[in-house]
Amino acid sequence: MFTGLVEGLVFQPTRRLDWTPADAALAYEDVWLTTSDRVRIHGWWVPAAGADAPVLLFCHGNAGNIGDRVHNVKLLHDAGIAVLIFDYRGYGRSEGKPTEPGAYRDARAAWDWLVRERGVPAKRVSLFGRSLGGAVAIELATQVEAHRLVVESSFTSIADMAAVAMPVVPRAVVPRIFDSITRIGRVTCPVLVLHGTEDELVPFAMGRKLFDACHAPKRFVPIEGAGHNDTVDVGGRPYVECIRSFVC
Repeated sequence: MFTGLVEGLVFQPTRRLDWTPADAALAYEDVWLTTSDRVRIHGWWVPAAGADAPVLLFCHGNAGNIGDRVHNVKLLHDAGIAVLIFDYRGYGRSEGKPTEPGAYRDARAAWDWLVRERGVPAKRVSLFGRSLGGAVAIELATQVEAHRLVVESSFTSIADMAAVAMPVVPRAVVPRIFDSITRIGRVTCPVLVLHGTEDELVPFAMGRKLFDACHAPKRFVPIEGAGHNDTVDVGGRPYVECIRSFVC
């Protein structure tokens, strides 16, 4: 029961989509995915020019929905990267209620759509996870043979986050959900970890700790002066180029 209470604090979904890729002049396709437990999930497929363009499976953070990530998708698209972004269950137009196991199933359904239904070779598909999405992408990377894994502004575990945000709460009572620090050592593809040096939510040291737990080949890129939610704006063109060069 306590796990459900913590999940209720972690997930902060909104239903209304304030923006779509059309608002950024992007051609896109509405995608409907069915998970292994029969939940209907919504996403957007934003193709890029060229049959061999790299593809990024985008796992977003804990708040809002995919409509809040249109700007990010636009920057990636303009860099020549095709993007599949999806909403976890309970977010946007997706059915259901968000849970940790559900988020993992949602991401796997998105992968299966790309590789099985869309026919994109796995060697062209990289995983991108930001904040909470980093934990989702890390788990997915332990299940599939992705080309690359990009983890941005993410944490080691929710238990570690609770120790930072609520130090008076006994650590023993916090469920060890989204335990990325344990899982990331099982990832076999190359890993890029990005983290803002001034992240006020997820300590910079957590990003470094995740990186240290990765197997080589790996790369750590600090985004100087960036907080938790402004890595794209602070990082600017070098930020996008760093991702593009890594996944190509």
